[in-house]
Amino acid sequence: MKTIGFNGSPHKKGNTFLALRQVFEQLESRGVETEIMHIGSQSIQPCDGCGKCKKTKDGLCAIDDGLNVYMQKAYAAQGVVIGSPVYFGSVTPPTKALLDRLGYCARAGGYLLKHKVCAAVAAVRRQGAVDTLNQIQYMFMLNQAILPSSVYWNFAVGRNPGEVKNDEEGMEALKILGQNMAWLLKKIKD
Repeated sequence: MKTIGFNGSPHKKGNTFLALRQVFEQLESRGVETEIMHIGSQSIQPCDGCGKCKKTKDGLCAIDDGLNVYMQKAYAAQGVVIGSPVYFGSVTPPTKALLDRLGYCARAGGYLLKHKVCAAVAAVRRQGAVDTLNQIQYMFMLNQAILPSSVYWNFAVGRNPGEVKNDEEGMEALKILGQNMAWLLKKIKD
């Protein structure tokens, strides 16, 4: 079993990465292989609505900027976690481009995220975490993915790199999310 993570922060090892790692440590300790891909500093083009994915139905995008490699990893995995910091109450632009293109292409390819265990994670300084989580979760729901829950929303608070570690409640919620995700992945496998 494998879970792929996408870090939508421009800071490769910042708070979003630490939030993803909190989830992934639980997965790894329960035998789930993990991989985090850093997309936040890459030049990912937005969906241009060309509709070619609906014609090819292969789950891939006509835009050739490297995102197809990441999308194929998501399709091959049993779990997907997308993490983003909150920028002006929303996901970062690379995260938004991933959501739109992965979402459209997966649907056009026959719902290639269907029955995968998927989760959203956010790092926030102050406000906008729930809106950011919802943006990510809506893409998963529109693709018939299964979303595990925790005891609170899947975010941790911190501004400067490493500050999310000081948010005990947020980090505990992310830890429990990882535990629940691992449990669900194993149940589905059985």
